[in-house]
Amino acid sequence: MARRRGGAAAAAASPAVIGAVSVLGLVYYSTVFVFLDHWLGLGTLAGAAHAAAFSLVVAACFFSFVCAAAADPGSVPASFAPDAEDPQRQGLKSRYCDKCCMYKPSRTHHCKVCKRCVLKMDHHCVWINNCVGYANYKSFIICVLNATIGSLYSLVVFLFDLFQTEHEYDVPYVKIIHVLVGVLLFFLSLTIGSLLCWHIYLLCHNMTTIEYREATRAKWLAQKSGQKYRHRFDLGTRKNIQMIMGPNILCWLCPTATGHLKDGTEFQITNN
Repeated sequence: MARRRGGAAAAAASPAVIGAVSVLGLVYYSTVFVFLDHWLGLGTLAGAAHAAAFSLVVAACFFSFVCAAAADPGSVPASFAPDAEDPQRQGLKSRYCDKCCMYKPSRTHHCKVCKRCVLKMDHHCVWINNCVGYANYKSFIICVLNATIGSLYSLVVFLFDLFQTEHEYDVPYVKIIHVLVGVLLFFLSLTIGSLLCWHIYLLCHNMTTIEYREATRAKWLAQKSGQKYRHRFDLGTRKNIQMIMGPNILCWLCPTATGHLKDGTEFQITNN
């Protein structure tokens, strides 16, 4: 996996990245050493098992987070030149970027934040201080998946601790902290879970967030003229998933298993 310009040091310099890692640390500490310890006790077999399982989820989330933040999302090869007979260019506007002074392949967009063209750009994510593109989309979606599992896991542990054990709030601020952490866990579960559902939809349709906005208008125009619209890169759910996650299902949850990715300048299109 190619590293982005500046690598992990550039990502770590962002306040949003520091905030995301801090929230991850807060959730981990609260879940294991406060809620889980108070509910089951870390010295018990059940408590130790839950702590180990949750630690594994958090470690996987952090690893995929680093992979997404440090990786180069996809740079346009310097040798790239558009093919005049390329069927992917039919009906498309000029693929020349005036800002980068270079031609860009299909599905490539210029990021105003990174000030560069990114292959198959989905969006610029402030939480990883990096673009989400062709080369790091797999690690990004794995990170979101692990974050969703972790936040839901933590929320369940919090609720079990809240309703199945007695609490003595002798100090008022302790109760306030419990309430605030509970609200945070509910908010994280809702927002990250919604983000995961959104990207699963995009993944199954081989579509980016930018392409979805473009497809909304294209679908409306097709329906207006009595035609049926289908995204040109939608090859079917199974093949769409394999193009991002890889052909081997055992490697789907490994963010560094990206050997199936090519140069990101050409994509198969549907015949329909």
